[in-house]
Amino acid sequence: MTIDESADCTGIGRNTLRKLVSWGKIPVLRIGRKTIIRVDVISAFMEINQGCDLLDCAQVQQVT
Repeated sequence: MTIDESADCTGIGRNTLRKLVSWGKIPVLRIGRKTIIRVDVISAFMEINQGCDLLDCAQVQQVT
């Protein structure tokens, strides 16, 4: 999924998702200018970070 599709699916804002990607918390595949997030990765991210403040880099756990 793209960043926009992931934002629609999860309810997380696009800017917050971009910040999480830049922090290295969500692994992505970059094709040219497009950023792709796998569905299983975003699902795992949502599970392990349930209840966390996603804007606090120290609280967010990285998906491996």
